[in-house]
Amino acid sequence: MDGFIPERIRAALAALAGGADFAAAATGLLGELGYRSDRILPGQSGDAGALVRQFPATNPDTQSERDFLREARSVHILFQLTDAEIAASGQKALWDASGFDTGNAQSFLFAAVELRGDAYPRSRYAAFTREINKRFQHPMVVLFRAGAGASGAGRVTLAFVHRRPNRNDPARDVLGNVALIREIDPASPHRAHRDILAELALPARLEWMDAHGAPRNFDGLLAAWLAALDTEELNRRFYRDLFAWFERALDTARFPTDEAVTLAPEEHIIRLITRMLFVWFLKEKGLVAGGLFAEHRAAQLLEDYDRAGGDSYYRAVLQNLFFATLNTAIGQRGFSSAQQSTHRVFSYYRYAGQIADTDGLADLLARTPFVNGGLFDCLDSERATRDGGYRVDCFSDVHYRKLSIPNRLFFGDDGSPGLIDLFDRYKFTVEENTPAEQEVALDPELLGKVFENLLAAVNPETSLTARKETGSYYTPRPVVDYMVDEALAGALAGKDGAAAERIRRLLDYGYAADAEALFAPAERERIIRAIAGLKALDPAVGSGAFPMGILHKLTLALRRLDPDNRLWENIQREQAARRAAAAFGTDDQAARDAELDEISAIFERYRDSDYGRKLYLIQNCIYGVDIQPIAVQIAKLRFFISLAIEQEPNDDAADNYGIRPLPNLETRFVAADTLLALARPAQRTLGQTAAVTDLERQIAANRERHFHAVTRQAKLDCRRRDDELRRQLAQELQADGFPAASAGQIAAWEPFDQNAGAADWFDAGYMFGVPNGFDVVIANPPYVRQEGIAPKAYKDALLKAYPDAAVGRSDLYCYFYARGLQLLKEGGMHLFVCSNSWLDVGYGAKLQEYLLD
Repeated sequence: MDGFIPERIRAALAALAGGADFAAAATGLLGELGYRSDRILPGQSGDAGALVRQFPATNPDTQSERDFLREARSVHILFQLTDAEIAASGQKALWDASGFDTGNAQSFLFAAVELRGDAYPRSRYAAFTREINKRFQHPMVVLFRAGAGASGAGRVTLAFVHRRPNRNDPARDVLGNVALIREIDPASPHRAHRDILAELALPARLEWMDAHGAPRNFDGLLAAWLAALDTEELNRRFYRDLFAWFERALDTARFPTDEAVTLAPEEHIIRLITRMLFVWFLKEKGLVAGGLFAEHRAAQLLEDYDRAGGDSYYRAVLQNLFFATLNTAIGQRGFSSAQQSTHRVFSYYRYAGQIADTDGLADLLARTPFVNGGLFDCLDSERATRDGGYRVDCFSDVHYRKLSIPNRLFFGDDGSPGLIDLFDRYKFTVEENTPAEQEVALDPELLGKVFENLLAAVNPETSLTARKETGSYYTPRPVVDYMVDEALAGALAGKDGAAAERIRRLLDYGYAADAEALFAPAERERIIRAIAGLKALDPAVGSGAFPMGILHKLTLALRRLDPDNRLWENIQREQAARRAAAAFGTDDQAARDAELDEISAIFERYRDSDYGRKLYLIQNCIYGVDIQPIAVQIAKLRFFISLAIEQEPNDDAADNYGIRPLPNLETRFVAADTLLALARPAQRTLGQTAAVTDLERQIAANRERHFHAVTRQAKLDCRRRDDELRRQLAQELQADGFPAASAGQIAAWEPFDQNAGAADWFDAGYMFGVPNGFDVVIANPPYVRQEGIAPKAYKDALLKAYPDAAVGRSDLYCYFYARGLQLLKEGGMHLFVCSNSWLDVGYGAKLQEYLLD
């Protein structure tokens, strides 16, 4: 890169730490990156208010402007970079202007902003970036520093956006996507941060411009910057590296094959990857000790550690972290003292004989909160049966030899990186990127793409074979964002077209004005209540892109409509009070009273957070179904991460380090065949007799208790109670004339068993408690051609179920169109990613008639 010296960047970064003059240090770093100019804005005081007055926005005095003025300690426009500075030596510049030129839109500005706070979420950095940018016509690079008080080293964030406000509609901020390199540690920068800064350096960008035939001027540099900040390319690079590791793991690892319940090796590895990714996101929050993933520390902790030939790291470190730490309350942790009698009690640490320093490992694990949520449930059977039960994870001092994952798969071998080596190369962020703002890091959305690519067990760049079998395709984020906006605008506005347009603005990440400008107080309350009552379903949920999009947009709407969470809290209390008034048993009444107390505690603790918004949206509004259980697990994982990021850890172990355990989502995202409904007598819901209705209410109440349960025993009690109630319900239904086969399906469906596979039927009323249809049904249905629908008996069942919409040559998505409409309530919004092939082929005629009718 033309003599580019990374060590000089490291030194320039170090100068940004502490109380150094930030504007001067920022200029120094940019100079080391190759960006320098004598075009300086004269007369700057550094006062944020003075800058705002000198360059007023078209839409002044907004909440975001007030927020910026409150948080900005100082603001300096460092310099302006035009073609004259970008052009290579000897190349004629398009301009030869001297001095600062505010009218030159085809130039870059560089700014430095010192913030008062210690840390900010990505959305705040993006808002601050927009607040500066909307005052200028130029693309702007902004360096922020936060947390650089007397005792703090500070963190540096680099932000870039290249569009200006819409002059025709000042309320619609249409600045482009804000790209962020967030919270660089200037004293010890992460490898990924060093790499991206090296890529952004002018010598590297000039090389890119030459390689891609771009001119060495403003347009070329703009294209080069956008390419360097492209998270899609970052994701592709990660997928390639991860898939190479996945193939090595398939060849190297060993899994149990002689058990009553067995998983395919691919699924074992995918579960390991998703667990590790979640742990990595927790590590980004400071909730898991980094020493657990350092090989030199592992070698100290483990007996006779051997990278090349051993396999103790996965067992003694990771399994103890997964099953006996993250899934066990802090006060219940400890090593087993009676291995034989407790080998099915998964809250005990295992493998003491393979650990050289049990106290050291316990100390590292002790810094980790209990997270709950089911992701780290051990999949081994918890109680022995006559045939000895079964082992999937093999978390046992007795049966561990059935599963072996070599140490070299984590720490590398013969030039091939291990999984931890691979993760260390990249920067992870716990916040999902949006169409309006993105961090140049790996965000939780990559879990969906990992699912799409790895579940197919083929390299997506060379083969599509297995993907064709499942019909799974990841939906691009802009498509999700557009469809979610349309769905929510229609569902929340009803037939009021003007209100729908204002709701679209409310859901626009780039909207610059306050919600008061859109809605009167009474209208704001109406919309919030409509959100509280909304029911949205993705019947082919995959990795959760659409439900996650709905969660993001509804959270954004609530944040803007109800900034202090007061009305949202009152609505949750009203709903809980109604459930308490309808309680029919002592246990149920106690649970309902506890729910009211919990609501108060949550909003008292998270008054200024999105946690309460997200929790109750997940509990009451958002549902998903997929026939692939591992897809359901990954969808739930994204929701777990979304809740985890809203919590701030503390140092109090008695308070679980400030982390509220996650809810259990098994009755919000289920593995089932959406297309096949539960067979029942015509016009018959489940509840006909008083006995059936009573049992249904008990089942629903018990499952809500399980949603909130945070101890292993409480979850087990709910699951056993669910078994008992399902059997009673099946007996009552059969006695009341319900088909025996359907009653048997109800009795057999165990929503909490991750090893059970997908149910071969789906019933929204029974599984979700939504018997009267959804306000929104939204999906990217599976793309499976008619010849791939197998076995023949399954296709026959589909044709019997949808005689008005499909014929033998219909592709699978045709059935989903009809099923989606069945699941929709009157006046609801139905949005699917839609093929056009059924519009001009013979098999589409019946579906066309069905939709027209």
